Amino acid sequence: MAKKSKIAKDAERRKIVARYADRRAELKERIRAGSPDEVALAVRELAALPRDASPTRLRNRDVVDGRPRGHLTRFGLSRVRFRAMAHDGQLPGVTKSSW
Repeated sequence: MAKKSKIAKDAERRKIVARYADRRAELKERIRAGSPDEVALAVRELAALPRDASPTRLRNRDVVDGRPRGHLTRFGLSRVRFRAMAHDGQLPGVTKSSW
């Protein structure tokens, strides 16, 4: 299980990303389609936003215990937790294959 502080920090980052998402999208559009003066101003405004407002700073974590590595996006679980839950029959439609 991940440290509680890392899980809490990731949750806080997700809130900040959501809070600034519209503003970042607006600035990115101004950078893409603006005149050189507008672009320079938009770049400065974008740089002034908090670092944690960038979605690239998010980390995919296991929803059960917060493990950061081996994340399976389809299930939102780490490979370790996925295997344990699949063996216990807690994931509907998932069966162990054997051949």
